[in-house]
Amino acid sequence: MTDIGIGIIGGGYMGKAHAAAYSAVGTLFETTLKPRLEMVCASSPASAMRYETAFGFARSTADWRVLVNDPKVEAIVIASPQNTHREIALAAFALGKPVFCEKPLGASLADSIAMNDAAQASSAINMVGFNYIRTPASQFARQLIADGRIGDVTWFRGEHTEDFLADPALPGSWRTQGSANGTMGDLAPHMINGARALIGPIASLSASVETVHAKRGDLDVTNDDQAQFMCRFENGAQGHLFFSRVATGRKMGYAYEIHGTKGSIRFDQEDQNALHLYTMDGPEAERGFRKILTGPTHPDYLPFCQGPGHGTGYQDQIIIEAKDFLTAIATKTNIWPTFDEGLEVNRIVTAALDSSAKGAWVNVADY
Repeated sequence: MTDIGIGIIGGGYMGKAHAAAYSAVGTLFETTLKPRLEMVCASSPASAMRYETAFGFARSTADWRVLVNDPKVEAIVIASPQNTHREIALAAFALGKPVFCEKPLGASLADSIAMNDAAQASSAINMVGFNYIRTPASQFARQLIADGRIGDVTWFRGEHTEDFLADPALPGSWRTQGSANGTMGDLAPHMINGARALIGPIASLSASVETVHAKRGDLDVTNDDQAQFMCRFENGAQGHLFFSRVATGRKMGYAYEIHGTKGSIRFDQEDQNALHLYTMDGPEAERGFRKILTGPTHPDYLPFCQGPGHGTGYQDQIIIEAKDFLTAIATKTNIWPTFDEGLEVNRIVTAALDSSAKGAWVNVADY
């Protein structure tokens, strides 16, 4: 076995999730590369030291440059705010180091283009953190569609809805400031990625983006609360996507419904271990959606549990990402979703924002 030194930039919500994932992935998936938590970076020396102790890192720093340049840090996970992604990734690629970057890839389309160009020029392994499409159920949905089980896809409905800012009395914060932190920068990328993964590239769209609560306390809100767009996929299918951080009652509303010429698929992340499948088989009187509980026969489930129906959770999605990243490094072959996918998602976000401002349909290829 060969170990590999992991450096994680950011120790908060996602930094902790990635630290836990790299601590567990070698055991669960028996990866060829065994990750070693080498260094963590946070915004202050005190925070960095706290994360070092809590998560089991060998060392810590408050300067991401120290982490990137350290020879014992052989692969880098970027889990810091979006406006830091570009500079960190470019520095890592200049050294030829593999980079895993949390979504969205860049804080702007220009950032994402520069990051993807640097990834291509360096030939280093790169990956973007779209974790929800990695549930065993959604991986199985992709297989069913690819195998033609529901025929030719004619329509897609997807949403990523939550209610963490549904209460208008909640005060303003960094989440309510700047386009990159709005719903189109925060939640939308996950379902846009999901739509592309399940159906394919989006050719054109017509979007409406809005701020529901324009003021929180004494602070003006400068980004969007919810957005929707109609779209046409390159394969001809129609689609509708909706994103919201003010969807009262929705906690993890990453959900989709797909209609095809031979059947349909439904999924909701709040019940992430079930997939609902309808096929036009048998007598009409016996047809209906059937609930499929994920189990060892579904992608990436067995390493977690031998029992069908027992289920996987959010942290397991991050562990699956870690497995894919380590596999890509070990085989020297990129595994989807790479920076190129992150760029294409950001391109669609940019097109949607422009469409909303213009009140018109736009072609994604124009961005």
